[in-house]
Amino acid sequence: MEKIAQLEPQRLWYYFLEICKIPRPSKKEEKIAGWLMEFGKAKGLETLRDETGNVLIRKPAVPGYEKLKPVILQAHMDMVCEKNSGTVHDFGKDPVIPYIDGEWIKAKGTTLGADDGIGIAAMLAILDADDIIHGPLEALFTVDEETGLSGAFGLKPGFLKGKILLNLDSEDEGQLFIGCAGGRDTVGTIPVITQPAPANHVSFRVAITGLRGGHSGDDINKGLGNAVKLLNRYLWNVTRLFNAKISSFDAGNLRNAIAREGFAVITVPSEAVSGLAEYSNNFHRILKAEFKVTEPGVKFVVESHDMPAVVFSDELQARLLNLIYAIPHGVVDMSQEIPDFVETSTNLASVKTQEKNIIITSSQRSSIESAKQNICDMMASTLELGGAVIEQSAGYPGWKPNPNSAILKVTVAAYRKLFNEEPAVLAIHAGLECGLIGAMYHGMDMVSFGPTIKGAHSPDERLHIATTRKFWDLTLEVLRTIPEK
Repeated sequence: MEKIAQLEPQRLWYYFLEICKIPRPSKKEEKIAGWLMEFGKAKGLETLRDETGNVLIRKPAVPGYEKLKPVILQAHMDMVCEKNSGTVHDFGKDPVIPYIDGEWIKAKGTTLGADDGIGIAAMLAILDADDIIHGPLEALFTVDEETGLSGAFGLKPGFLKGKILLNLDSEDEGQLFIGCAGGRDTVGTIPVITQPAPANHVSFRVAITGLRGGHSGDDINKGLGNAVKLLNRYLWNVTRLFNAKISSFDAGNLRNAIAREGFAVITVPSEAVSGLAEYSNNFHRILKAEFKVTEPGVKFVVESHDMPAVVFSDELQARLLNLIYAIPHGVVDMSQEIPDFVETSTNLASVKTQEKNIIITSSQRSSIESAKQNICDMMASTLELGGAVIEQSAGYPGWKPNPNSAILKVTVAAYRKLFNEEPAVLAIHAGLECGLIGAMYHGMDMVSFGPTIKGAHSPDERLHIATTRKFWDLTLEVLRTIPEK
């Protein structure tokens, strides 16, 4: 951490390290929000918090730049809280521990929270500075971006005064985003029906680990393994080959992350143990071969386990495994207008065995509203065929690209000037708060950019050091070149 503090610009990295110390799970942002409120007031800046929990800090223009158009800087407070199995970490109270690994900043066994901690850090560094040129500023820190966008949903008219917004929540340096996908969640609930575990069986715990995981939108087209799908593939076969019975199925975690770990407890007849062992070893080799490029760290382990008292009923077991096999996951359609751009996708996020129910969670995305509805209907119909009770969220809108955006032109010009190269102007297959903010504040001119972050929403999350400096320089140059009112 001392080495991180010595990186340039030091003010930015100082605030990033401070943020790493503060717990900020989605829907539990009280500590970071309180810290931001104290920061703003200590600096003598107008500091507000709305009913939803969003924090807004206003900073006057630097003397001589009062005529520049007001600008809103925006990032979200919460972070995705994922950790490797075996990592002891309480996201409600423990700090994230960042470290330097070559060109990257990583965290020890957990998500780093650079999504969107680095955006928060940039905003704080600007608010704290007296040597940065800017006009009137509003710094908007929203809550619950990762699990429901409720902060952006809860914005009220009049809270923001500016008409230009820089969203500091993108993850590919050199790319400027002017549009995003809309999204919706679909959850299925299936009652647990059990029967006594067979007397002549022995029990095993099945574990798939070492998958990279990742963002359910931005990484959906990268060929990553899905622990839910892979675990189900194994269970579907061993129930048929060896009369295996399932006692529990737990894979995946967050709705906006690709499932990277999966666990199940099964039983098999005593005489089938050697056959199961041979099949399991071969299945491990198959995974290694199929995912040798995208998932070189995948691990598959089957080990002895205490005998459970009950297992799923035969009917439930067959229905559940067939259902999970049939549920779509991955890219559904590519854009017909934008080359290599994912238009529609669905993420089978998790399957969790509870005492009375099995919960199947998924999320759907599309940059076309009708296509989003279609994939949500596809998911719902598949779950209903499997006997699940369906619940779908209201969802959030996409952000329609505006290639004639004035702030886009300013940002492109700033990028060319600083780096002597052309940035890519794109839409992103992920949910950004810009869609909701634009729906509430009509006419808001918006652009989104950030440093390079890989493996977001997984413990493999890493922040590229060199591009963080470029992100900082670009932000300051855009602020400096904002046109007058």
